[in-house]
Amino acid sequence: MEKINKNRLFLASCLALITTAMTFAIRARLETVFGPEGVGLTLEQIGYAFAPAFFGFTIAMIIGGPLVDLLGIKKITWMAFITHAIGILLTLLADSMTSLFIATLFIGIGNGFVEAALNPMVASMYPEEKTKMLNRFHVWFPGGIVIGALVGWLVMDILGLSWQVMVGTLFVPLIIYGFLFLGQTIPVTERVQLGISNKKMFSSILKPLFLFMVACMFLTAASELGTTQRIESLLKASVAKPLLVLAFINGIMALGRLFAGQVVHKLSPSGMLLYSAIFTFVGLWLLTISSDGMTFVAAAVFAVGVTFFWPTMLGFVAEYLPETGALGLSIMGGAGMFSVSIVLPVMGNLMDNASASEALRTMSILPAILIMAFLGLHIYMKKRNTKVTA
Repeated sequence: MEKINKNRLFLASCLALITTAMTFAIRARLETVFGPEGVGLTLEQIGYAFAPAFFGFTIAMIIGGPLVDLLGIKKITWMAFITHAIGILLTLLADSMTSLFIATLFIGIGNGFVEAALNPMVASMYPEEKTKMLNRFHVWFPGGIVIGALVGWLVMDILGLSWQVMVGTLFVPLIIYGFLFLGQTIPVTERVQLGISNKKMFSSILKPLFLFMVACMFLTAASELGTTQRIESLLKASVAKPLLVLAFINGIMALGRLFAGQVVHKLSPSGMLLYSAIFTFVGLWLLTISSDGMTFVAAAVFAVGVTFFWPTMLGFVAEYLPETGALGLSIMGGAGMFSVSIVLPVMGNLMDNASASEALRTMSILPAILIMAFLGLHIYMKKRNTKVTA
């Protein structure tokens, strides 16, 4: 058997996630291009046009999860590459709500296949450091959003080039990650390595702890991605360049995830999630009352909150519910993205008919619920770990 080149595969995975993340930042910039002052879509219509980025992601993850074990990680990775390429091309040709919807759907499916294939691959390559390495891998989600936000600002605001040039920059990380995966030996998933049957995997996803984590994923993902995806409209009245606030938030998130190993040693995953919910709630409330420079202070508090949400939710499942396998990780990611597809049009409606502050206040209800949920989880896990130790 050929040797697995972990470093090259991890680098390729990070570039695939950068491609995924750049689509989020560039889509946020496209809101003004296709909005009332551009193509003429209402903010609610844009919410519907952008929604398939999230439910397409969900579809790909729910389909991709079981297929990762059946077809192998390599085939799902190439499915991600192909759907990404189609989605980018269709975005370049988009000129209406329908064409933008279809383009966004392909990009969403590509993004979902990236997560469906590469989360289990990282967990499989680093079985002793799952939460740490999943956090390190997910550095490149906020990292890629920073890159995408800065590219959007540079191409359109500084150089004055067209939005099509901005979208075209997505081909750069796409081509590089395709080249890095080419001809590589890719490991099988951890579930296959452990010899856990399909029957046990499917029964494991019905465990109360797993179902609880899926319910929480709905709220953590909506708190993070619902807010950042609509940053242009949410903050345009309080700050001159909302896309720079997006880059600032994601810069903090990338740094936080880079040093996640140290945080994991000090706090348990359940402790990390509880603190995250508290900071997210405070940050969202501060954003409703801040303007100009204080917006960046509020954004920093929010960023500290959402930094560990996504990778720690996945790390928790990989660590404490490993028998759920690639399917478990896919259901978690899919649930998170599906919740964002629901929340985007709701936020758009609130901004069309009320105000951005009202939308942010409504969003703050989600982390408020999570504070109670993760407090309960933290107490439960402490008792469970005490019993195991005893």
